[in-house]
Amino acid sequence: MSGQKTALLLPVTAAMAALLAPVPTFAQDSVVSAPAYGLADTAYIATCCLFVMLMMLPGLALFYGGMARSKNVLSVLTQVFAGACLVILLWTVIGYSLTFSVGPYQPVIGGLHKILLHGVTPQTAVGVLPEYLYYLFMALFAAITPPIIVGAFAERMRFAAVLVFLGVWFLIDYVPMAHMAWGGGWVAGWGVQDFAGGNVVHMNAGVAALVASIMIGRRRGLGTVVMAPHDMTMTYTGGCMLFVGWLAFCGGCDYAVSGHAIELVVNTMLGGVGGALGWMVMEWLHRGRPSTFGIVSGAVAGLVGITPACGFVSPAGSIAVGVLTSGACIWAVDTLKLRFGYDDAFDVFGIHGVGAIVGGVLTTVFAWPVLGGVGYEHGRTLVSQMGVQVFIMGFSIVVSAVATVIAMKVAALTGGLRVAEDVEETGLDLPCHGEMAYRLNAFGGDDEALFG
Repeated sequence: MSGQKTALLLPVTAAMAALLAPVPTFAQDSVVSAPAYGLADTAYIATCCLFVMLMMLPGLALFYGGMARSKNVLSVLTQVFAGACLVILLWTVIGYSLTFSVGPYQPVIGGLHKILLHGVTPQTAVGVLPEYLYYLFMALFAAITPPIIVGAFAERMRFAAVLVFLGVWFLIDYVPMAHMAWGGGWVAGWGVQDFAGGNVVHMNAGVAALVASIMIGRRRGLGTVVMAPHDMTMTYTGGCMLFVGWLAFCGGCDYAVSGHAIELVVNTMLGGVGGALGWMVMEWLHRGRPSTFGIVSGAVAGLVGITPACGFVSPAGSIAVGVLTSGACIWAVDTLKLRFGYDDAFDVFGIHGVGAIVGGVLTTVFAWPVLGGVGYEHGRTLVSQMGVQVFIMGFSIVVSAVATVIAMKVAALTGGLRVAEDVEETGLDLPCHGEMAYRLNAFGGDDEALFG
């Protein structure tokens, strides 16, 4: 019996010994366990990515959706969502490669070496970050820019034309501009003071919004039909999400966690605060009372203005940039648009375009050491740096305007830019998407009677 017990115990003992034995280390395991990037920096930028994603979806979509009339709210939400998804796809297929790989026309555009993220692996790094994370952060920058333009031609553009326009504009405008500024192109060598994308993101989108709104024409009934925002709570919610996400948008542009990165977050917050309070006070003095819409719009205007400046100015300078930018945006929304008669539905040019122009100029002003800024590189003075700022901003305006005309012409080939007159009158939600945001109200009538 003892011999049989011993025979039975041998397999059990061998199995336990195998389980408790040290696991052998292979070459690939050592590569994975010793990454070439900083774990703290990776965690910080990954967190920033999540907030920037929320800033875009649903932040921007809700911000715009509340401004639309109730019969068009779903069309706006869908255009922003689908547009962001389309841009992320294009960025993955070819945009990242053309922006950040080396090509034969390097001063203007990159190469094709990283199409569909070819060569990007968990082991490759950009600075202190995994390359996948760097791709993701920059993909979110790319994805939020074209959908900003949606607010200019809202409530009247065909869905197919919207998608074609956003895709073409992204490829012929955003990608080369991003490469020239961030991917080793000629703009980077000029030393322009634009820390987080005032030119590439906001000025590009703002100018495109102006050109697109002029080309597509005014909404039917503008000036005779009430076109007020149908749901300010939705716009308020989206605006708050934009504010929070903007802290990560600018705060992540140091690509590492550091005291300077936190300073970027603080300056961005103060720019938004200055913009909100500045708009509130000016509106209060001019109209006799402050509005929720005005305070939220002022915050966005201040955030646009501080985007190029956040890495060059002091906290006090950030507040000043926000206040002054919001003042310029109020003038653009209340006076400039009425004077020229263009129908920029949600004031994209008035906020993003004018805000980026003013913010770009104020960046150089408040970067002056006398005003607490960091000063200027290459031995420049306030005047010489301002010359660089104005030249690069002028270049960005021209490129965006030309690219927008081309993209709108291409989009028109889908069957026209505008929806039919009866569709515009009825609202885009049901004819274009087969859905309605709101059903019958409590009194049995259509909600349009309440919201307009």
